Amino acid sequence: MTSRLLVLNGPNLNLLGEREPEIYGSTTLAAVEESCRAFAEELGFELEFSQSSHEGVLVDRIQEARLNTDALIINPAGLSFRSIPVLDALKIYPGPVIELHISNIHARDELHRHSILSSVATGVICGLGTYGYIVALQSALQMTGALPDSLPEPIRVGPV
Repeated sequence: MTSRLLVLNGPNLNLLGEREPEIYGSTTLAAVEESCRAFAEELGFELEFSQSSHEGVLVDRIQEARLNTDALIINPAGLSFRSIPVLDALKIYPGPVIELHISNIHARDELHRHSILSSVATGVICGLGTYGYIVALQSALQMTGALPDSLPEPIRVGPV
């Protein structure tokens, strides 16, 4: 059975590559999606990749995902710091949830330092730039037992 992963992107990430490149870099969200899709094709899993600047749309998608995905990766952007609706939706998601941030939020200003969503995430990845998306996909596959057996054990299993 093919693993199904969802990558959700929150507000303003549609402007990735333009908005504050000194923090988020110059890579566009389209380039991130292209890289994630190539990774999905290489490892043989289904990928849904979407972005919305509307909190309710993200909540609806998280609720739907509990019925048809194996793991959820979310870059909640600014919603990380204040969104009780996204927090509540993530609480009902039954699979692994990886919270992803391009920047190292722990090294940011006080407003961007404490994600309330981290409390319900299985794991948090931050500060790896856009490569964090690939790390998150690999981690989600590992958490669901879906990394291909053809990968070397250090990649598939990690330290034992």
